[in-house]
Amino acid sequence: MTAATCPICGKPTVQAYRPFCSRRCADVDLQRWLVGAYAVPAQDDESGPEDDPDAE
Repeated sequence: MTAATCPICGKPTVQAYRPFCSRRCADVDLQRWLVGAYAVPAQDDESGPEDDPDAE
């Protein structure tokens, strides 16, 4: 089994900061989430209002 690597810099991870190698890399990742550099993909809802049973 190979050691896990930090997704930010590629160094081996440290248990205290898993999945990162340091506090710095953890903070870099957090900053990327906060500024919107990462996004969770979503699908547009293509159903119309006639398909919605709760629509009035």
